[in-house]
Amino acid sequence: MSNRTTKPFAAFEWMIAWRYIKAKRREGGVSVMTWISLIGIALAVFALIATLAVRSGFRIEFTNTILGANAHSSVYVSPHVDPQGVTVRTFTDYEAKAEKIKKVAGVVRVAAIVKSQVMASGNGANTGVQVFGETLEDLKTLTLIAEPEEAYGAIGDFDNGVAIGTGVARALGVGIGDRITLISPDGVKTAFGTSPRVNSYDVVYIFQVGRYDIDSTRLYMPLAEAQSFFNREGQVDEFEVMVADPDRVNDIAGDLMLAAGPRSLTWTWLQSSGAFLNALQMEDNIMFVILSVLVLLATMNIVSGLIMLVKNKTRDVGILRTMGLTEGSVLRVFFICGASIGVVGTIIGVILGCLFAIYIDPIFDLVNTIAGGGVWDPETRLLSNLPAKLVLGDVLKAVALSLFLSFTVTIFPARRAARLNPVEALRNE
Repeated sequence: MSNRTTKPFAAFEWMIAWRYIKAKRREGGVSVMTWISLIGIALAVFALIATLAVRSGFRIEFTNTILGANAHSSVYVSPHVDPQGVTVRTFTDYEAKAEKIKKVAGVVRVAAIVKSQVMASGNGANTGVQVFGETLEDLKTLTLIAEPEEAYGAIGDFDNGVAIGTGVARALGVGIGDRITLISPDGVKTAFGTSPRVNSYDVVYIFQVGRYDIDSTRLYMPLAEAQSFFNREGQVDEFEVMVADPDRVNDIAGDLMLAAGPRSLTWTWLQSSGAFLNALQMEDNIMFVILSVLVLLATMNIVSGLIMLVKNKTRDVGILRTMGLTEGSVLRVFFICGASIGVVGTIIGVILGCLFAIYIDPIFDLVNTIAGGGVWDPETRLLSNLPAKLVLGDVLKAVALSLFLSFTVTIFPARRAARLNPVEALRNE
């Protein structure tokens, strides 16, 4: 045998590997195992990418909704009793306090608001709503409200009425130009007790942000009207604060409280929703581990196919070895066979996964039609549709995992083929 070294992955090694991959039926069904291995890897990679895309879509959708329609931090007053014995829960001189908060480094938006819950009535129907009283200028800076998924009416008419979510409009059966009645139990105090405060307003703007718990409960009212309706003349309940870096809002919480004055406190979006987002991240990691097992099981088919291939090609390997083929060349031939299946399967899986994420809406519309509806319930899942977001990092993780496992499991049967004794191989034949 020749002692000359062979250039790794030479052309003849690729040629031999290609002939083996195209094994004929009479050679023990190796081609069938090749197809099973390829399809298994493709489906496993597809499932991994599709799942990660949906999980990323959920996380991004919830984060954008939280940050787009809610304050990054709310600054409010700790309830306390003043020298006159009155319980104080609101800010006075709020315009000056708002200017001080705006000067805090990192703050990009401050809105003084009146916030309360009331009963809304319209066309004989009733529903509970959460009222946010703020100015038109401040409302326009809320991205999801000013530029929602769907909008009816004009946000510019806000000073002439109220803005409500599509869920509220649907519950009350009202549209643009209709009137709704708000009933607040915290009304006028009389000699006979507290009389509920009742007032009617025109609906001038209807929005749909795509999150059920906002669309079905949120009502915006001009700040001056809210102050009058809720007995807050010259006062506000809290400040909505948005910052340049929402992930670091807790770092400036102390500065916000100092700017707002004594007895002020903060409540950030990380405190209210951080645990939920952390749970999503933990689920992402768990799902990746579980689906990684599926990819591993799919790549094990490569081992089965290569073992069968090595068994059927024992005589061929013996002849090639006697002709001067080195152990390294034999190893690379069978490695190319297994790795090629892994690469092609991974490419197909990536294409299928990306197409699923891109066309997820029509796919689920078709599934919903076939199932007769009810596949996606926004009341339960809080989102109007199933989100999916392709993230390059997720795709690369799936590709790296699939190729790593495919290459790794291929080494073992390839080494077995390389270590065949050519004399024994030919003798057994």
